[in-house]
Amino acid sequence: MTLAEIFESIAGPDAPVEFSAYDGSTAGPPGSDVRVTVRSPVAVSYLAQAPGALGLARAYVSGHLDVDGDMYTALSRLSRAQETHVDWAERLRLLRALGGLKVLVPRIPPPPQEVRESRRLLNGRRHSKGRDASAISHHYDVSNRFYEWVLGPSMAYTCACYPSADASLELAQACKFDLVARKLGLRPDMRLLDVGCGWGGMVMHAAREYGVRALGVTLSEQQALWAQQAIKQAGLEDLAEVRHLDYRDVPETGFDAISSIGLTEHIGKQNLPGYFGLLFGKLKTGGRLLNHCITRPDNASPSIRRSGFINRYVFPDGELEGPGYLISLMNDTGFEIRHEENLREHYALTLAAWCANLDAHWEEAVAEVGQGTARVWRLYMAGSRLGFERNVVQLHQVLGVKLAKDGVASMPLRPDWEPARVAEPVA
Repeated sequence: MTLAEIFESIAGPDAPVEFSAYDGSTAGPPGSDVRVTVRSPVAVSYLAQAPGALGLARAYVSGHLDVDGDMYTALSRLSRAQETHVDWAERLRLLRALGGLKVLVPRIPPPPQEVRESRRLLNGRRHSKGRDASAISHHYDVSNRFYEWVLGPSMAYTCACYPSADASLELAQACKFDLVARKLGLRPDMRLLDVGCGWGGMVMHAAREYGVRALGVTLSEQQALWAQQAIKQAGLEDLAEVRHLDYRDVPETGFDAISSIGLTEHIGKQNLPGYFGLLFGKLKTGGRLLNHCITRPDNASPSIRRSGFINRYVFPDGELEGPGYLISLMNDTGFEIRHEENLREHYALTLAAWCANLDAHWEEAVAEVGQGTARVWRLYMAGSRLGFERNVVQLHQVLGVKLAKDGVASMPLRPDWEPARVAEPVA
């Protein structure tokens, strides 16, 4: 049985993808705008030793399998292969066709970009401060220059909010920051805490556009250094500050508002009660929390996928909960929930823009971070875009308020944060 025949049996004989392999076999329409090439037996061993997405990722990241053409289009067209559940009898048949035990032994170590469980455990208990710092560093301390190419001038690595489908990424990111600011009711001289602040985009927006005294904290040293320099260049040192600090170690209290944009995914289910409790305690009476995070669509599937591509290569120790669970937990902590919305289509658009940015800077990105890491990002962002489009994952913003003892919320009778009030940023 040739590799092309095996490909057709898994992906389907009509998959609009050209396939070729080192054994000389081919499948699919010649000249297709998407081409998959299996370059060596190592790719076959990866696929046999870790069936499914993880094996495919190892083969691709290591360079033993190539995808030419748009990665998102390739993943879309190969959706049958991703969704196929092969029973043990079929696995054994395919294993024999691939060459038997020789593709399983010796076991080939994963590419160096993979963070295996055994390596993570050396850093301590799951979601301890030290291990969280290591996990965040793995993902965010890649290269600020690389992130500048992928994210664009906003340096915002979270879901944008598109006023229209054809809006630019920069406008959509500005709209996201302004949406958060307006949901929080920011006004001059308020104090804002932004936990997991990234490169300081929300902190600088709040200071520049609303006159807010804003403090951001991040576990990524490279993010903090970049943000501190950006704040200085913008002349916002009197209002904005970013610290390389765990959110649990912020000494100040009495904030008027707290934004958490893309941090909850890293907290861990067991730590979520303490997380929301700590943020509740940091707020003044009447203060608001805006929690913006990726979620599962429900609580039926497991929150932790230790063997998956995302956990192994992208977000070590990441955990996703369902939106209902997070809302209930915020409510039980003491927050009154005042607004909630799902922005998953916006994240698909955001990821499409990031993918385009990476493709436009591919050669520079490879030179900066290496072929393996660049391939991780190409695969991860394209796959994530597909996941948001197909409701595998969602993006929720939840707004809560810390009520006064007499029940006063100091909220508008109706939401007053739409439409967006930002103009296209000047390049």
